[in-house]
Amino acid sequence: MLPARLPVRELARSTVAVCALAAAEFGARSVTGSTGAAVPGVGVDDGAVATAFVSERHLRIDGRAPSTFAPLSRFWRTDGGWLRTHANYPHHRARLLSALGVPDTGDDEALVAAVADVLAERRAEEIEEAVYAAGGLAVAVRTPGQWSAHPQGTAVARLPLVGTERLDDAPALPLPSPGSGPGAGAGLRVLDLTRVIAGPVATRTLALLGADVLRIDSPHLPESADAHADTGFGKRSALLDLASRSGRASFEELLGKAHVVVTGYRPGALDRFGLSAGELAGRRPGVVVAELSAWGGPGVGPWGGRRGFDSLVQAASGIAVAEGGPDGEPGVLPAQALDHGTGYLLAAAVLRSLTDQRDNGGSRRVRLALARTAHWLQHELEGRREPEEPDEIREPYDPADWLDETGGPLGRLRHAVSPVAYDGGPEGWSRPPGRPGGDAPVWE
Repeated sequence: MLPARLPVRELARSTVAVCALAAAEFGARSVTGSTGAAVPGVGVDDGAVATAFVSERHLRIDGRAPSTFAPLSRFWRTDGGWLRTHANYPHHRARLLSALGVPDTGDDEALVAAVADVLAERRAEEIEEAVYAAGGLAVAVRTPGQWSAHPQGTAVARLPLVGTERLDDAPALPLPSPGSGPGAGAGLRVLDLTRVIAGPVATRTLALLGADVLRIDSPHLPESADAHADTGFGKRSALLDLASRSGRASFEELLGKAHVVVTGYRPGALDRFGLSAGELAGRRPGVVVAELSAWGGPGVGPWGGRRGFDSLVQAASGIAVAEGGPDGEPGVLPAQALDHGTGYLLAAAVLRSLTDQRDNGGSRRVRLALARTAHWLQHELEGRREPEEPDEIREPYDPADWLDETGGPLGRLRHAVSPVAYDGGPEGWSRPPGRPGGDAPVWE
């Protein structure tokens, strides 16, 4: 399960265990209202964890496997080393091709060949900067040593794995009385402004506990139905144009009753709408703001404010080299473990902040970064450093034991069950994913 040279299994187990414990503590406090409440027992099932960490690969929509990586999202040989690109979204694809001077003919096979020809004559680091300047996504593949010496790698290593900050002395926001809902998080209202995997995994976990999670997307940048089919369990989804007066008014009305706001866009991208942690707390004292970034966030090294994805962080941080083949070709982790692991840590941090608020109050800010999770995996976790045992001596593992089927607006879904479990905890989500943007922007 999750075979790798780096301790991916240990990362997966640890992040799920921490999240389950935080959920159990929050639930115990919600039921009794006492700091001395007995915390339910927490269990970590390795099969459930391994299956959940590749949930997007197990997903089937009416029997169809969703598309994952686009043809231009891959490793490329350059004139000096390897390069990793990410072009799953149409606007990222367009910016990548523009930076490389390659016209989009719509023929993916021909485009791959054309891009390969261009990249073969240029150096990886030079392409990295050119594509970034165009708003695209590409990073040079670096060794662990090169990343440790890079200003961004150095800055990230100084960060805590989970950053927490008290923003003020506001009292904790009131939650519904114990027993007023079906789960420990019943009555908890979460605004979800995240995309792709890490942030949606965190909010999917909060939804598992019964929270009313409302995902907000721009009508100009809607999420794909396939991605939402994996991470949209338990949530509702609405579209709001924050650049419009009516959209901002609707958001402020939602914020006025929210307990948690989770953001996962490029650092600083939402600040122009007054959605920085400090401004949110100023308008909603007592709120918990959770911020997710790829590289550490503003002020953290030269890349802190850049966009990024799990695959790019693996490439830049040395993971791709550590997991590469004997011929020097870069490799990947057996799962998008930085995304999934950071998602469970983010959910845990939110729950711990809410629990601590009961006694100590204060608006809270929580910050995590995929690159810091990568540093933890490479340098701080103890575990496997060699290839896995041969298949014939590896313990049997059948992911079917941790898959379920659910019908809903998107069709019949085969999906992974949640690995977050504790005695008396929820056994599943209260609702299947709906259509992206298909709900009204109001609290239930």
